[in-house]
Amino acid sequence: MNNPAPELMPGSSVTLHFSLALTDGTVAFDTEDEAMTCILGDGTLLPGLELALYGLKSGEEQTLTLTPEQAWGERNSELVKEMPRSDFPPDAELEAGQVLAFSLPDGDETMGTVLAVEEAQVLVDFNHPLSGQTVVFHARVLEVDNSGIPTNN
Repeated sequence: MNNPAPELMPGSSVTLHFSLALTDGTVAFDTEDEAMTCILGDGTLLPGLELALYGLKSGEEQTLTLTPEQAWGERNSELVKEMPRSDFPPDAELEAGQVLAFSLPDGDETMGTVLAVEEAQVLVDFNHPLSGQTVVFHARVLEVDNSGIPTNN
């Protein structure tokens, strides 16, 4: 008796290629250069993305359109901050569209996108770049490994 191909479930290790695109077809991110491996449920992928993968087997594909609420949420105007230009290195060549890493008080890092640069102020958006966007998620499963999932036998 042959074993059926394993299906993706919480705790599965999955190797896949995936892309995130806007509804106009603009690709925001893809893994075509190097496949990604993660454990479903470990927080690497958003819950909405993981749900699209459950039940898939190696070689299968899935495309799902996610609303902002299912993906990175709506844009939050409170996450757009005016910062003194003096908070940045004096020789930093800041320009709108730049994505910079910022240190948080707890030692973690977050990313921010420069919106505008003035002599004394810099306007920075700390929203995720895909927040407020409907996102098309496409995944192609390369390998499923359920050997790390405890069985109830």
